[in-house]
Amino acid sequence: MTTPETLTDGTGAPGADDTPAEPDALFLPVTTVTCLEDRAQVERTGTARLTAGVQRLRIGPVTPLTVDRSLRAEISAHTEGDDDTDLGADGPRVFDARVIRTYTPAPPGAPGPDASELRREVDSLEREMREVGQLRQRLESALAVVHQAKADLHRDIVQGAGAGAADPERWADRLERVDEDAETRIGELHRLRRREHDLNEELRTARTALAATETEPPVLTAFVELVVEAPEAGSARIRVVSLVPCALWRPAYRATLAADRDSVTLETDAFVWQDTGEDWNGVRLSLSTARPTLAAAPPELTEDVLTLRERTVEERRTVEVDLREEDVTTVGGDSAADTAGGAGPLPGLHDGGAVRVLHAPRPVTVPSDRRPHRVHLSAFTAACRTEDTCAPELSPLVVTTARFPNAAGHVLLAGPVDLVRDSGYTGRATMPFAGTGEDVRLSFGSQDTFRVVRHTEEQRDTTGLAGINQRTVITRQVRLFVSRLDQPSAEHPGDADRPGADLTREVVIRERVPVSEVSAVEVRTLPDRCRPAPDETDDDGIVRYVQRLAPGERREITLVYEVSASSAVTGL
Repeated sequence: MTTPETLTDGTGAPGADDTPAEPDALFLPVTTVTCLEDRAQVERTGTARLTAGVQRLRIGPVTPLTVDRSLRAEISAHTEGDDDTDLGADGPRVFDARVIRTYTPAPPGAPGPDASELRREVDSLEREMREVGQLRQRLESALAVVHQAKADLHRDIVQGAGAGAADPERWADRLERVDEDAETRIGELHRLRRREHDLNEELRTARTALAATETEPPVLTAFVELVVEAPEAGSARIRVVSLVPCALWRPAYRATLAADRDSVTLETDAFVWQDTGEDWNGVRLSLSTARPTLAAAPPELTEDVLTLRERTVEERRTVEVDLREEDVTTVGGDSAADTAGGAGPLPGLHDGGAVRVLHAPRPVTVPSDRRPHRVHLSAFTAACRTEDTCAPELSPLVVTTARFPNAAGHVLLAGPVDLVRDSGYTGRATMPFAGTGEDVRLSFGSQDTFRVVRHTEEQRDTTGLAGINQRTVITRQVRLFVSRLDQPSAEHPGDADRPGADLTREVVIRERVPVSEVSAVEVRTLPDRCRPAPDETDDDGIVRYVQRLAPGERREITLVYEVSASSAVTGL
């Protein structure tokens, strides 16, 4: 067994604790941490002085939660001021590495958070006993001073009377004052001794009950034990890597919309929790999406039996349809296409996708306190396209949305995002997964100056001859009333009187029209009855209106479409 003369963290600076936990234990500080989805990979590095031959090194203490089968140790020759040198078979080698766990008595101190009420009561009585004992000592010292003053006064009386300088009145007054002070302190001392006696009885009873019901749980400590062979004496660099549970991280973001609404600043952070039993002080932190505990086994194949049967006459005669809601999602956008050289939208990640690793730009400290700690990762500012948009079918509010490319240099994982604009914090939203260069769309709250009211009317009719060409026609009319509630003097106090000032603001309104997937059902918009005509209608049935409203202006939008189905269709 060897002990190091000086142990450092690999940079020449002494470790966090120059005094080892045991006489023969080396202290290797945690220097690098890779936080996974539900655990962490911890790396310890340091240097130690070795002697020639086979020797056993004891490193620690380490957290008892260390996963034994994940332990990996490396050792290489080290020279001050030079990089580590790997001499292969001629250098020091590690033959064995294992975690040694032992139970030790609990250190003295206050009971932990999981201690019982009886143990807490014993600790409280012990502290009160110490306080009462200290107070009793102070009173006894003060009473001794009073007795000494009384003895000095008696000596003064004897000497004065013998010298013929008698002063009975002064001597009587001082004796009375000394006696009063002594009686007061003696009374306090008696009461304090009675209290100390009662506390001693209570503490004895509580200790007896504690000894009969429970014992002090020992503390589990762990060390890493290495068997090393060194061809010659010298300094060596040791690196120990292991997995520990009780650590996790989640992404978090903060998006700030500029006052001119032309750019967005996005800050990427990570919340890190850990309760591994040891603090991470000044470590290089990496954050990974890997799942080392996920079983990598192929799924079991089961038989999927398909059967054919003849349709009944009623089934041949009818077509059953149903209305369903479907989310329209896209990956990528204009910025993503530009980044890819016009090759189209960036592909999305597979469900079991590639592992992503993010790195903290500077060393961080994460204590083992079960609390979330925010770690800054990156930040960027990108130009954005903003619009005030409303989907009246879902909400009458007009919200401000911004689209901007992901210029962080890494993917944006799904997570919460704090939204900030010129008025301050506006709320929290969810950041969707976004690849590098992909467009991101965020909503920054509602605009109280706009309001949209929606009314719908439906009319059902039948046309044609029964049994020949009869069709059911459903006509739906959607009326939207768009209002701008502000006044020029409220938001633009100086622009109202300026010639040529443009006080109008643009709002985008989106409605939807059903899309048919079967030829027996037809859906068409009636342009002659729509006021005004839609600005755009896409293949997914989303109808888009762009309106520019002046302060206090109100407009009405009418959208009419019809759904026509043959008599064989059921379900409408």
